[in-house]
Amino acid sequence: MTPDNARKSVPFRGGGFVPGVKRWAPWLAFAVIIALWEVASLTRLLPALFMPAPHEVISALRDLLASGRFMAHISASLQRVLIGWLLGTSAGLVVGFLMGVFTLARSVGLPVVSALFPIPKIALLPLLILWFGIGEPSKYATIALGVFFPTVVSTFSAVDNVPRNLIRMAQSFGLSTSSIIFKVVFPGALPGILAGFRISSSIALILLVSAEMIGTQVGIGAFILGAGNLMQTDQLVAGVVLLSLLGLAISALLSAAEKFLLRWR
Repeated sequence: MTPDNARKSVPFRGGGFVPGVKRWAPWLAFAVIIALWEVASLTRLLPALFMPAPHEVISALRDLLASGRFMAHISASLQRVLIGWLLGTSAGLVVGFLMGVFTLARSVGLPVVSALFPIPKIALLPLLILWFGIGEPSKYATIALGVFFPTVVSTFSAVDNVPRNLIRMAQSFGLSTSSIIFKVVFPGALPGILAGFRISSSIALILLVSAEMIGTQVGIGAFILGAGNLMQTDQLVAGVVLLSLLGLAISALLSAAEKFLLRWR
């Protein structure tokens, strides 16, 4: 072996799968989509009656902001989605964790959740209105019920997928059951739980719009419904854009929570 060959280094191949982030990519994608949309509108490929141009949607958003109704709609929707999501998520975490840890809870809960999960929760809105009235409680209940089941499933699956060898190792060191749950099971299940939060937050926004279309004067859903009844498509699409921005804001908050809570990875 020659000295040159002896000094030749071998590249390190064990870096693991660490996906990077290209911050310019989403902005470029949005810019391309909006530009194509504007061109299609200007060339009449998209009729203005059915799909307004981006500049018309921006104008509608500006008018909404200037009228003072913007904060009223946003604050009302935020309050409903936050309270409903917190109620459904809290209950779903408890039930999902119990199902993942205890055999009796899993035996009872799994068939019940499997039977009730496929039911469209918005179909239960009239029943919830009968129970809680047409005011805010029925809207909170609709969102909470829709969030509860996916949270249960994601939490149960995350707990169930924690590597058993880690639990056995903790038991061999004599850790108590509570210590194993909080120091091994919960941290191991946290990535799956947080991933479930992304799904449940999207479901909460969908149910929010549906719930606000009944007996509500303020909220993004009520704004979209009113614009649709008057065929004001620019305001209707502006309401959809508000929902999209709200979804992006929630996604950014969840990403920040993941970065903070999963920094040990």
